Amino acid sequence: MKPTLLILAAGMGSRYGKLKQMDAFGPNGETIIDYSLYDAINAGFGKVVFIIRDSFREEFEKYFRSKLEGRIEMEFISQELNNIPEGCSYNTEREKPWGTAHAVWVASKVIHEPFGVINADDYYGVDSFRQLSDFLVESHLNNKKNYSVVAYYLRNTLSEYGTVNRGVCNVDMNGHLLDVKECIKIKRNPDGTISYPENNQEVCLDENTLVSMNMWGFLPSYFTYCDTIFREFLLENGSKLTSEFFIPSLVDRLIKDGILQVEVLDTESDWFGVTYQEDKPFVMEKINTLIKNGIYPNQLWS
Repeated sequence: MKPTLLILAAGMGSRYGKLKQMDAFGPNGETIIDYSLYDAINAGFGKVVFIIRDSFREEFEKYFRSKLEGRIEMEFISQELNNIPEGCSYNTEREKPWGTAHAVWVASKVIHEPFGVINADDYYGVDSFRQLSDFLVESHLNNKKNYSVVAYYLRNTLSEYGTVNRGVCNVDMNGHLLDVKECIKIKRNPDGTISYPENNQEVCLDENTLVSMNMWGFLPSYFTYCDTIFREFLLENGSKLTSEFFIPSLVDRLIKDGILQVEVLDTESDWFGVTYQEDKPFVMEKINTLIKNGIYPNQLWS
C-alpha cells in the first residue's frame, strides 16, 4: 500500500494577483507544488489528488500531466459550491468556497487509502513528507485509527518581512493533539523574543512552540465523519455568504467528542509559503539555496 497525497489547490489567488499554484519559483519554471511532489514521490506516496476549480482545470491538468505522467498516479477533482451532501441546501447567492474541510471531502470517490493533505502554495520540506508517509503506512499495516498532524517549530516558520498567523498546537504528554489555537500577528521582537497581541497585551511564545501548517495525515474514515459534521455545518451556516468549514474545526470536533486521537509529528524542516507577490523573491531565494545545498537537482524532473 502506498499512501495518497491530496493537494489543496482550489484557491483563486486573489491576494497574490494570479494563480500562484502555477507560478514559477524554481530555476526551470518549477512551481512550489513540483517540489512537494518530488519530496512526496521520494517518500513513497503513490498517488496525488489535486483539488482545483473548473475555471482553471484544463490549464492546470495539462501542466502537471506533462511533468508527472509515469511518475505517480494522478486525479483532478473540482471543488465547487454545489458539491454538497445530498439533501442539503445553501444560499445560491454565495460565491466563496466552503473551506478546506470541504475541499478534502470532495475527493471521497477517488481516495480509499490513508492520505496526507497539504496546501499547494506552501513548501514543507523533505523530512515532513518522510514522517507523514511512514505514519500513513504504519496506520495501514497496524490498522490504526488515529490521524496525525505534522507540526513545525515556530522558529522555522517566522517571516523576516512582518507578522504571521499560526495555528499553535496544544499537545498532551503522550504526543497527542489537544487543540489548535489560531494566533495572529506573531513576530520576533528586536530582543529576540517572539510574541503576539491578545487582549491588549503581548503574549510571549517559545521559539520551540509547535505550530500546524495544514499538513495532515488522514484515513478514509475522514469522509464519513466529514459528511456528518458538514451536514450540521450547512444546517447552521448554509445561508451565510462567507462561512467556511475548516480542517482544524473538524479535527477539533473529533478530538473533543472522543472519536479519535491526533498524533503530533514534529519536524525540524523549514516551512515557507507565498501569500503576496512580495513573497516571491524570498521563496525563489530559499529554493535556490536548497538546490545549492544538494537537496534538489537544478533540473527537477530531468
